[in-house]
Amino acid sequence: MEILLIWILNAVALLIVAYILPGITVASFWSALIAALVLGLLNTLVKPVLILLTLPVTIVTLGLFLLVINALVFWFAGSVLKGFHVNGFWWAMLGALVYSIISGLLSRVIA
Repeated sequence: MEILLIWILNAVALLIVAYILPGITVASFWSALIAALVLGLLNTLVKPVLILLTLPVTIVTLGLFLLVINALVFWFAGSVLKGFHVNGFWWAMLGALVYSIISGLLSRVIA
């Protein structure tokens, strides 16, 4: 039950990000739900592999390269899904940052 609530809150966070940032568009709430699911799966399955492969760069940049990895995962999800679109890398960087902040704040609401 808690996972379902977190999934819905992440979809709401994605809608808020699309409302705030003009470079990110979400077609509907259903598209936001699917995008939140895909982002969750990508963050769970693909992101750890990317972190492991880019570990030397991450160490040299003192962890700042993790922001680039977040942006790439966010941008990839926007390019794969039809109802969710990200206009470019810098919008993905800003969108991933704002999405992380908003979803973190919303997750604290249920905790």
